[in-house]
Amino acid sequence: MTITDDPLLRPLIFGILLILFAVCERLLPRRALTHGRISRWSGNLGVLVIGSIVARAILPVAPIGVAIWAQRQDVGLFNVIDIPVLLAGILAFLMLDLWIYAQHRLFHWAPLLWRLHRMHHTDMDLDVTSGLRFHPLELLLSLILKIIAVCALGVPPVAVVVFEIVLNATSMFNHSNLALPLKLDAALRLIVVTPDMHRVHHSIRPRETNSNFGFNIPWWDRLFGTYVSEPVDSHTSMTIGLPIFRDHRATRLKQLLIQPFIEDREAANNKGGEETPPP
Repeated sequence: MTITDDPLLRPLIFGILLILFAVCERLLPRRALTHGRISRWSGNLGVLVIGSIVARAILPVAPIGVAIWAQRQDVGLFNVIDIPVLLAGILAFLMLDLWIYAQHRLFHWAPLLWRLHRMHHTDMDLDVTSGLRFHPLELLLSLILKIIAVCALGVPPVAVVVFEIVLNATSMFNHSNLALPLKLDAALRLIVVTPDMHRVHHSIRPRETNSNFGFNIPWWDRLFGTYVSEPVDSHTSMTIGLPIFRDHRATRLKQLLIQPFIEDREAANNKGGEETPPP
């Protein structure tokens, strides 16, 4: 059995990392949380479960299945050019990560997509579960876009598995409420998005919300001019979230699911206000 054949590999790694980061951020918290964990965790994990069920029901094919099919049919860039498998895997990983970066920027730029994505930004605290808090419709759309990328690029199946594992791991890591030594953070953010780097992206300030879009690799933000090293306010005093949906009841599962369909009247009256980040 190979890494691409084991259906339990990703869930097992996911569970281990979720517990590990949860323990670490309890031992070394970066910020004091403003809301109870029970209500937030039940909502954040609840949308993940529902999103996974919806995605599997509507789109039963997974990116790994598409990658295997594309390889057998010689479909996609890396299946038609003659380069070593290892090099193809590395290049495919980087291109998929760039795809995720571009997709993230698109979800901030397009008003309709932002209504789906803003649920992720209405979390008023950040911890490991914030990295799992995406609306089921956004998860479904992201899966479709990822499948398109995997097919077009002809990503080697093993590279798809590695990318999916790393993406889940880094999403939990960079959303975690973990205090890293400043020198370690400075070194790590040269190769991976750190919690301090990504926390800026969850600032209530629109300019900061429209920065640091990377999930895995921090290079794209520097390359395309969207990198902000530190928030205007300190990491311990900055306000997390958006000006809308700041009632604690908004963390409940039902409210999270209907958020994209709720109009923010104040933002609408101000032609967008601070709800929708500018392009």
